[in-house]
Amino acid sequence: MSKSLFPKLPLRIRIVIAATAFFMAVAAILAVLIAISVRDMTNTATSIDDARARHAATAAISALQEHLSATARDNTVWDDGYEHITSPEAKEFSDTTWGRSTKDNPLFDASIVVTPEQTILSSYKKGEEFDPTDFFGSSLADLISHAKTSGRVPVVSFARSVDGLALMAAGAIQPYDQTVASGTSFHTLVLVRLLSTDTLDEIEHTFDLDDLSVSVTPEPHMLSVPLNDADGNTLTYLQWESRDPGAMIYNRVSGYLLAAALVLVAFLVAVLVTGILSVRMLQRSTDRARHRATHDVLSGLLNRAGILEQLDKAIATDKAGLTLHLIDLDGFKGVNDAWGHAVGDELIKLVAARVQSYLPANALFARLGGDEFAVATPLDTTPDLAQTIVECVAEPFMIGGRTIEIGASIGTVISENDVPDALELLRRADMALYTAKESGRGKAVTFTAALDNDRHMAAELEDRLRKALERGEVQVSYQPLFDAKAGRVVGVEALAQWMPMTGRVSPEVFIPIAERSGLIDQLGMQVLKAAIDQARQWKTLALSVNVSPIQLRNPNFPADVIRLLEATGFDPHRLTLEITEGVLMSNPDQARRAIEMLRNVGVKFALDDFGCGYASIGALRTFGFDRMKIDRSLVSGLDNREGSEVLTATISLAHALNIPVTAEGVETQEQATALKLSGCDQLQGFLLGRPMSGADITALVRVSAA
Repeated sequence: MSKSLFPKLPLRIRIVIAATAFFMAVAAILAVLIAISVRDMTNTATSIDDARARHAATAAISALQEHLSATARDNTVWDDGYEHITSPEAKEFSDTTWGRSTKDNPLFDASIVVTPEQTILSSYKKGEEFDPTDFFGSSLADLISHAKTSGRVPVVSFARSVDGLALMAAGAIQPYDQTVASGTSFHTLVLVRLLSTDTLDEIEHTFDLDDLSVSVTPEPHMLSVPLNDADGNTLTYLQWESRDPGAMIYNRVSGYLLAAALVLVAFLVAVLVTGILSVRMLQRSTDRARHRATHDVLSGLLNRAGILEQLDKAIATDKAGLTLHLIDLDGFKGVNDAWGHAVGDELIKLVAARVQSYLPANALFARLGGDEFAVATPLDTTPDLAQTIVECVAEPFMIGGRTIEIGASIGTVISENDVPDALELLRRADMALYTAKESGRGKAVTFTAALDNDRHMAAELEDRLRKALERGEVQVSYQPLFDAKAGRVVGVEALAQWMPMTGRVSPEVFIPIAERSGLIDQLGMQVLKAAIDQARQWKTLALSVNVSPIQLRNPNFPADVIRLLEATGFDPHRLTLEITEGVLMSNPDQARRAIEMLRNVGVKFALDDFGCGYASIGALRTFGFDRMKIDRSLVSGLDNREGSEVLTATISLAHALNIPVTAEGVETQEQATALKLSGCDQLQGFLLGRPMSGADITALVRVSAA
């Protein structure tokens, strides 16, 4: 018996059957392969779109948090806001500035102001007062607790409320220049944006998502991202339906699959074309989401994340090196304060466009946030670019018929092979920028290793000074003031002296460090107390003490001085506080309030170093100084006719305003004689007496009296 499969069929028929079976098997295999291919393509398309959607949702939450955080920072780190919130009209100010504006404010739906004693000062939702404790429960207290330690950066988190989920940002209301005393408790501002249907619709439209909703537990078939509270705990989830583009693709080609036996080739081509089109569509969607995550919305430039990513790539691939310029606008805050944030935003766009026009085609340009920009170029592409940017920004801008003038300070770092990553590059540029702003603004400074050394030395000296103040190691010496006619000692000027074991540190070094680090209030009060304790022994001598402009800007300074005078029983009429011209210009309102409070109890004020700055006659009249101290530069200029005439005119000005005059820096008898003849009633300088101890002053008084 034959073992052939078809033993009774003719060979030709068997061949036809075998061929048919073969082609049927090939068709079946092709169908299976096509089915597998379609399945993999649809699953991949869905996975890519889901990943894109999750990235977009995460970016949406971040953008929502960043916008509310920026709004909170603008409203908390604010000199005028801090001044009003610490005044008797704090309640009305809070209600007007934040509370009632919640009625139709596009940035936040509710505002809460909490006092340092943790009581509610003001609370509004949609323009109406409400009870935030009942509305938010314990979430409000937790957020405020975190805000106490967050410094200048507001705390942002999600929280449950009676109306559903809410995004909250909390920050301490504090002055912009950080001159408040250490340990000061601040009011806390909480801004709230409710995750309403309108907010979810806005996110859907902006970030290309569908059917957003909030759920405590995400449904299994839904895509979701967690929303966390201030402690990082997940409160709920933002969820949405997957678009399932794979199913969409399958539906589009299902007709071809049903007719695969007849039009297999056409079906395969259709699947291929459909897949390619779908991948391209998803790639474009992903590219848009990535662009939003790495670019600034206002200016269209790279943002901080975008420039850091590009810089890391450049550092890794371009061994020739690059140059990074960090740009900070001078005077931008004043524009915002004077004309509002809308004008400020328009100015940012104009600055970006103008600077862009001066950049080479291969430059990286970014807005890091606020009024700070960054420009990176290949090494030596444009060697004078920093100065070019300074000059172009200094040219006036026209906005709504207003002429606005600002400036720019720039920190530049040149990187070759010594910078490991973009963050280090940015840190060095930031140090150079800080130096540029400290040296007078409107300048460009290039980073050098010396800046790092200076920073380490300054930090070390600051730490040593802090410990010295804790141990009371800063001493006080006294330079005598002489009556120009009688030649006797009539007063002393107290001078801070710091002489650690490593050697004397000049006041010109440690006073600026104390001012930058916030130690000046402690140092100033220690010097004042020590001087008063010593001066109590000299019944006939007046006491002069220098006051830093930063001390005078401290709202608590007048009260601290008055308490010290009351505690020591020192006659306020014997005390003269010497201030420089700079404080009259930097913060005249606060200076006037402080001077008036202290003058009311008898304290006198002297304008120190007159002639080396820019105080006007109007300022002298307005502040009504009890004494003017002529700067030593005018005294040393007595050697020539022009200098003598300037000095005579200065003294005549003081006499016209009925202000007594002290000349400091007297080093020769000729200077003393000329100053006396010119009308100075007090003299001070090395000719008459160098800074000395209290015991030496006591001995000098005895000799002078004899």
